[in-house]
Amino acid sequence: MSSLAPAELLSDAAPDEVLRWAYETFPRVAIVASFQAESSVLIDMASRIRPGFSVLTLDTGRLPQATHDMIDRVRDRYSIDVQVVAPDAADLDYMVGRHGVNLFYASPDLRRLCCEVRKSRPLARALHGYDAWVTGVRRQQAATRTQTAVVAPDPEHNGLTKVAPLAAWSKDQVWAYIREHELPYHALYDQGYTSIGCEPCTRATTAGEDERAGRWWWEQNEVKECGLHWTGGKQ
Repeated sequence: MSSLAPAELLSDAAPDEVLRWAYETFPRVAIVASFQAESSVLIDMASRIRPGFSVLTLDTGRLPQATHDMIDRVRDRYSIDVQVVAPDAADLDYMVGRHGVNLFYASPDLRRLCCEVRKSRPLARALHGYDAWVTGVRRQQAATRTQTAVVAPDPEHNGLTKVAPLAAWSKDQVWAYIREHELPYHALYDQGYTSIGCEPCTRATTAGEDERAGRWWWEQNEVKECGLHWTGGKQ
């Protein structure tokens, strides 16, 4: 039996092998999907490995209509339930009442607060009872993600294991899989978007820009992360 830890054993494994390992290792696994391109790939791979797999998604209340349309397309294609997780109403009312609906434009700290209320806290609640969660994060996406491990403990969520099967994949590999398997993908990609989040916080990118340059583009010299995968230097 190998003495290597799972992170070492799986560091060079194919994404579907990593996903299969996760389902064979943990009783309850959730794919946390943003319904970007990586989600299309992971959900398709899971459909070939585990019947009745769990998918969670965060409805921040500010998503583009195209994201809701994409959720419906995936539901229909795979005949699966998607657990749509919303922010706590009291948290949202307090934040908006104190700082306004568009607080994220006012300062980076208020933008991070908005992400915390609309994304981080709801995800923490939704993951309660799971043993591991699967994300589509890739190292190539941003400088903040270059050290993303394929498998790692997640201290931000009560010691769950965080699994990133696509960590080593390039954008070209993701899209090659989508084309090969004729998967549904988010409509905003055809309008020049390379990363898709909340509608007021995302724009299309131009040639030569970082994949995440369209996120919170009005901020200067700030980390382009919402807190789900970056917490002050910890991943």
